[in-house]
Amino acid sequence: VVLVFKLSIASLVIYFIDASSDAVEKCQEWSQNITQQIDLAFNIFFMVYFFIRFIAASDKLWFMLEMYSFVDYFTIPPSFVSIYMDRTWIGLRFLRALRLMTVPDILQYLNVLKTSSSIRLAQLISIFISLENSGDPFDFENPNQMPYWTCVYFLIVTMSTVGYGDVFCQTVLGRTFLVFFLLVGLAIFASCIPEIIDLIGTRPKYGGTLKNERGRRHIVVCGHITYESVSHFLKDFLHEDREDVDVEVVFLHRKPPDLELEGLFKRHFTTVEFFQGTIMNPIDLQRVKVHEADACLVLANKYCQDPDAEDAANIMRVISIKNYSDDIRVIIQLMQYHNKAYLLNIPSWDWKRGDDVICLAELKLGFIAQSCLAPGFSTMMANLFAMRSFKTSPDTQAWQNDYLQGTGCEMYTETLSPSFVGMTFPQACELCFIKLKLLLLAIEMKIDDGNDSKISINPRGAKIQANTIGFFIAQSADEVKRAWFYCKACHDHITDETMIKKCKCKNCKFFQ
Repeated sequence: VVLVFKLSIASLVIYFIDASSDAVEKCQEWSQNITQQIDLAFNIFFMVYFFIRFIAASDKLWFMLEMYSFVDYFTIPPSFVSIYMDRTWIGLRFLRALRLMTVPDILQYLNVLKTSSSIRLAQLISIFISLENSGDPFDFENPNQMPYWTCVYFLIVTMSTVGYGDVFCQTVLGRTFLVFFLLVGLAIFASCIPEIIDLIGTRPKYGGTLKNERGRRHIVVCGHITYESVSHFLKDFLHEDREDVDVEVVFLHRKPPDLELEGLFKRHFTTVEFFQGTIMNPIDLQRVKVHEADACLVLANKYCQDPDAEDAANIMRVISIKNYSDDIRVIIQLMQYHNKAYLLNIPSWDWKRGDDVICLAELKLGFIAQSCLAPGFSTMMANLFAMRSFKTSPDTQAWQNDYLQGTGCEMYTETLSPSFVGMTFPQACELCFIKLKLLLLAIEMKIDDGNDSKISINPRGAKIQANTIGFFIAQSADEVKRAWFYCKACHDHITDETMIKKCKCKNCKFFQ
């Protein structure tokens, strides 16, 4: 099919060459006419292809009356007649342009067109382009010597009902033909153009493909996308206390956002993009470039009436994501603890590669249980998990300022500077608390029998090794950087912790 289309277009190009010459039809020996020789070779192939289709057709009569059969009737004989007459014969060879209507079928065969709207749009454009004619076929001796492309210009202008008047018909036969041509052209023009505009106009506002022109990293968020869930997520993810991480947040949802949610996206247009689609469709996953994302987050509806159904829907989303890209990191929210076991049945689910699940019921019940053993534990952990900013006020009582200062703290990680190497954990905690105004809770220690590591909370006898990662409680990520910038030679005499900045010591350069 593709070969027939290419040869038909090549034959059409040869027709354009013959029709564009000053002498449209001229007497010339066939042996010296290169274009006619090439066109004959093409038409021999079309004739063989015609007989093959005729033999393979189940309904021979219907095959003889279809459009492409008539194209062969009017285009193949002129090549053989020109040999007998030793003359360039144009005939109705322009009908090869009707092969343009097979473009949608070829694009579907090549898997270029996949959606119904794009297929229909290609069909309408092919019909519109195929509406051509070579002029007056009955009277070759035209008193107006006009080039072929001027005739094409005249027909297009006439068909669009513009009619500039610079080119017009002078003969009765030409005007009669033009009336019928205009009726046919108006019928096709009036039916195709509105449908083309409608198809283009019904293109989703939030369609398209993610264009990562600046090379920014991005994450994909799907699942329960509402104003409440998105605002809470962005408030925490884009909080000012975090480091200036150049990461773009891409939301994918099957429904377009409402006005409230659309306004939220516009307020964060530099870091947030929304695409309409479903995570279950590989085409939509390709549009948001899931395979290039740092992670994919699946949000759950905390207020759903059927938690098991909500978990099942989110697990199906994870399966779709993993089937498309098995190495993508997925973080999923689940409502019920027992549904976590279903994730282990996904072959590409791997905890070691960062895949994780957040069970809301498990967190809630775990906080309640720990609060029974240590009253106030749930409040403290909730304050640590939530991103809040703290500002002192003289109108607020001292205990309230202290409490608000605690609510403004979060947990961060940072690599300890070379000045901590060799210290015991209690010594490092004392230095961080007194000198750096940081609270060191734990460190990441490597296991001797492998490359794995573990988090050790308050390891009394452990000593700090090079490039050890510490877990801190602080107001912001900028404060935690003091643990990396601290240099005993340069900062030992400094009493103001805000003055601890990056120094030019060789040790720091070596470890950086």
